[in-house]
Amino acid sequence: MIKRTLFVLLFTVFFAAVQVNAQDLKQYKKIVKELSSSKYQGRGYAKDGANKAGNYLAKEFAKMGVDRVLCQPFTLDINTFPGEMEMWVDGKKQIPGVDFTVREFNPSIKGEFGLYYIDTATYDAEKIFNDLAKPENQNVFVVCDFMFSYKHGDDFKRMQSKEFGPVAGILFTWEEPLKFYKAYGEKVFPKPVIWVPYRFPKDAKTIKLNMENKFLKDYECFNVIAKVEGRRHDSCYVFTAHYDHLGNLGKKVFYAGANDNASGTATIVTLAKYYAQNRPEYDMYFIAFSGEDANLRGSEYYAWHPIVPLEQIKYLFNIDMIGDNNPVQYCEASEEGLRGFALFEEINNEKHYFKALNRGKLAANSDHYPFAARQVPCIFFENEGGDAFKYYHTIYDTYKNAIFDSYEPVFKIVTDFIERY
Repeated sequence: MIKRTLFVLLFTVFFAAVQVNAQDLKQYKKIVKELSSSKYQGRGYAKDGANKAGNYLAKEFAKMGVDRVLCQPFTLDINTFPGEMEMWVDGKKQIPGVDFTVREFNPSIKGEFGLYYIDTATYDAEKIFNDLAKPENQNVFVVCDFMFSYKHGDDFKRMQSKEFGPVAGILFTWEEPLKFYKAYGEKVFPKPVIWVPYRFPKDAKTIKLNMENKFLKDYECFNVIAKVEGRRHDSCYVFTAHYDHLGNLGKKVFYAGANDNASGTATIVTLAKYYAQNRPEYDMYFIAFSGEDANLRGSEYYAWHPIVPLEQIKYLFNIDMIGDNNPVQYCEASEEGLRGFALFEEINNEKHYFKALNRGKLAANSDHYPFAARQVPCIFFENEGGDAFKYYHTIYDTYKNAIFDSYEPVFKIVTDFIERY
């Protein structure tokens, strides 16, 4: 009786240890730290950071013991800023990423420019365009609140057009920390748009600029695909995360992207390790996409060129920006994935991985969308609204500011789901 009790106790302890160690937090942190290091320069394109990160991930997947790793190449056109990125306001030098950022479609620009402030309280488009036509207002940057510009979009489009000569560019004031984007970087616009904080001086007279863009035509990048073979091959599960990020803002500044999306990428690598060690019922595919920040280019390419038919996907899990600590987990699900979402809620109600699952409206905001648009059952996990979310698309999304609270509950709820789906 004593021996049997001891055996049961030891088995219980062993089983609990296996369950606790299923998710590999140490490995997860190591990958997040590596991907957000200066070696990859923000995993952008101009300095080949994205492709260097992709090669690293291919090796990591292989180390995890998966059955197959392959790279799926595709090309994109993208505007980049690896060169000069300088700005002075009335002779005072500004810091890229802190005191200003640029829009992803900006051209190169060099020179000194006057400033024309738009009074939003007494906005009069006709008066403004008459003022801008005066000789003293030629070659100026228009300064305006970014959110206000939405109300008068046609007027600002006219100012930014090549045909409207007096305006050299736009300075939009915006909240801090300033964000940087890549989504509309597939072309170069005629005039630059620069974002500055609300603290930008209201009485500044001039700005001096020295900014260089580099447009990459047909730049080749690739998705990294790892496979763990299951006992059945008629259906599969797919785990996705994007590994690219924003790259550089000048020679010295890069966007590390620890949360966005080293956090999601590290998650699918450790999931690959788990299923390589615990042979699943169905084939498992782990896809690290490039080109997400360039308007979902990698996932869209894969959806047009899948290596297995999309209709064989039982469920797809897209993991993006889970490096945060909000106890409420944000999700989106495709219409075909709603039955699965109900199961996620059932599991969470039983095991309390999160305080709640908050399902938002399906949007084209990450790599699940090209699959959702093709009727694939899928879910999107993004732990927004925690302490790290304010650093999204800023220079402060670094490993130093990384938060790891959501990794284990996301890992557990996904693996529990697959056991019961």
